[in-house]
Amino acid sequence: MSALLIAGTTSDAGKSVVTTGLCRALVRRGIRVAPYKAQNMSNNSMVVPLGSPGDGEFGEIGRAQWVQALAARAEPEVAMNPVLLKPGGDRRSHVIRMGRPDGAVSSRDFVDGRRHLAQTAFAAFDDLRGRYDLVIAEGAGSPAEINLRAGDYVNMGLARHGDIPTIVVGDIDRGGWFAASYGTLALLDSDDRRLIRGFVANKFRGDVTLLQPGLDELERRTGRPTFGVLPWHPDLWLDSEDSLDLDGRRSTTDGARTVAVVRLPRISNLTDVDALGLEPDLDVRFVADAARIAEADLVVLPGTRATLADLAWLRERGFDRAIVEHVRSGRPVLGICGGCQMLGRTIVDPEGVEGEVGAAAEGLGLLDVDTVFGAEKTVRRSGTTGYEIHHGTVSGDGAGRDGWVAARRSRVVGTMIHGSLEDDAIRSGYLTDALGVSSAASFAAARERRLDVLGDLVEDHLDVDALLAIAGPT
Repeated sequence: MSALLIAGTTSDAGKSVVTTGLCRALVRRGIRVAPYKAQNMSNNSMVVPLGSPGDGEFGEIGRAQWVQALAARAEPEVAMNPVLLKPGGDRRSHVIRMGRPDGAVSSRDFVDGRRHLAQTAFAAFDDLRGRYDLVIAEGAGSPAEINLRAGDYVNMGLARHGDIPTIVVGDIDRGGWFAASYGTLALLDSDDRRLIRGFVANKFRGDVTLLQPGLDELERRTGRPTFGVLPWHPDLWLDSEDSLDLDGRRSTTDGARTVAVVRLPRISNLTDVDALGLEPDLDVRFVADAARIAEADLVVLPGTRATLADLAWLRERGFDRAIVEHVRSGRPVLGICGGCQMLGRTIVDPEGVEGEVGAAAEGLGLLDVDTVFGAEKTVRRSGTTGYEIHHGTVSGDGAGRDGWVAARRSRVVGTMIHGSLEDDAIRSGYLTDALGVSSAASFAAARERRLDVLGDLVEDHLDVDALLAIAGPT
């Protein structure tokens, strides 16, 4: 009944990397390990069974926890991410509790509106802790957000609930790691501080021996050691929390074809394009300027958390005209989920699922389909790698039973199925038809290599034995 909490000095400090790497390293040691994150705020989610795999009921968890479960060779389940907040704006988030939609929470009820979520999160943690040898919990943001401490159940609130020893990870590549590590500890009250057992530096470039005087001084001042320094590594992009970090992936192959992924303001499930970034003959770029469409061989309209709002943004930026011109020139467009809906004829929201009741808009008119939003949400698996997470029913002459939509007289294709491009046969067939590019890559094998790289980094650069001793008997 052991546990360890991986907290961070900031968001994007490396908590997910360390958690994922530990999951892979420890399962290779024969330990039954489960990942856990009490609350994740992300529009990147994955579909998992709600009950037994054969029951046919599905729910959502954060994509990062799903990947961490794969790293641990454990069956992904909703208890691993009991609360998922999907931002619907700057001050309001849609709540997914134990895999199912559960209303919304706003900044105004940040404390009172989350008490029941804390109870759910603690119960899920206790459940996992009773079924696995070790639970590796990932925090969120920083444990030193003292303005939010009263309602916290993700960082030190969780640590206090389970008496969980905690490690603080920081991104040393950004600079200020020593100050951030020391300051995080200094801002905590004594009951929280006693659970902090030490530090990890992430993304270090250079000679680690140059750090040693600072590491020794940090330990002298805090009484806590640094359990290791993870080096910066170039091959950790696949399935990351923010996909290709919205920078894309440049090809080193002469004559590579350019894929322009429209960088929607409320982009979701953007890991859909990770599989394209794997292809050596594709140069994947996220674009927020409509003028960049003219440079592209293929345009991808990805998923979105707010289809109507992002469709309005497309028009304000001139993307609608640029995409239509792209199609007129005979070049392909792929729309995924919300992107597929935007490519259709009309989108209506009679019940105000996304916002205003009765809102409606014309789509780009490139697919012969119409979308009607309804309160019921579709959450299900499809094929070997695909899954659906969406409001709205797509219907019309172009709608196919397999979830794919094709225009009759152009090279415009849409799908409501996320993850389809992770299927090597589907991706290869699409790229051959759209660009004349053949694919020989295996997405599943690439993911496994990446997870093994993470496991190796953790084993080689962290004191895993000391971390296990802190976590307790397994």
